[in-house]
Amino acid sequence: MDLTNKHVAILGAGNIGCSIASGLAASGVFKPEQTILTRRRIEKLDSFKEKGFQISSDNIKSVESSEILIVSVEPHQLDGLLNEISPILKPEKHLLISVVSGATIHDMMIKLPKGLPIARAMPNTAIAIRESMTCICSESNNPRAIEITKAIFDTVGHTLEIREEQMTSATALCACGIAFFLRAIRAASQGGIEIGFDASEALAMSVQTAKGAASLLSAMHNHPEYEIDRVTTPKGCTISGLNQMEHGGFSSALIKGILTSAEKAEKLY
Repeated sequence: MDLTNKHVAILGAGNIGCSIASGLAASGVFKPEQTILTRRRIEKLDSFKEKGFQISSDNIKSVESSEILIVSVEPHQLDGLLNEISPILKPEKHLLISVVSGATIHDMMIKLPKGLPIARAMPNTAIAIRESMTCICSESNNPRAIEITKAIFDTVGHTLEIREEQMTSATALCACGIAFFLRAIRAASQGGIEIGFDASEALAMSVQTAKGAASLLSAMHNHPEYEIDRVTTPKGCTISGLNQMEHGGFSSALIKGILTSAEKAEKLY
């Protein structure tokens, strides 16, 4: 799908909105000058202005100048934004993609013009380097919305089309999940310091080891336990370390963390 002649407005350019902007620019599909970033405190976008992005505090003008609208405000700000832009939205021109946690397509439909294409996407901050895991969904009777949304987010990582009722779970596993894996890497690097490496060495070794583990699963398509079995030998040091971690509740804590995040995400809007 040719998106090169489209303009994008990212309404609410906070951390995730700015990460989306960086990823789209890095993909080459959207040039910085095709993308408008909006937020109230516009001075926080000066670094993006220097890179050629359009920046604005005016949502109305930004919507009027764009065809694709990516809504990335905080959940408590969503209703106000939708009420603000609804009068100028045109179903034949605009596509609205929401990355707002907890707000359903129906929640948005009742505040927007009838027939407006709406999709939801849940990326994570790795979108800035085009390595996001983005889950997407739309109305079943609106193939255009899902087609364009997938085409956009395929340029900045991997996408998976899911049912809308799974979006809260996707928030916990993918969007929140990136922080969980980062914390695991941090913990590994702290262990590295304990056994004799300096902080920078321990972090570099932990990062590359984590990257290698993820790449191994991605390339080989094996179950994690299969690859674990290849590393663990009888009476070896790997199985001793794994068992100690499980005694400390490593897997259980991670699972409980994902469940807790999913419960919280469901109540954000």
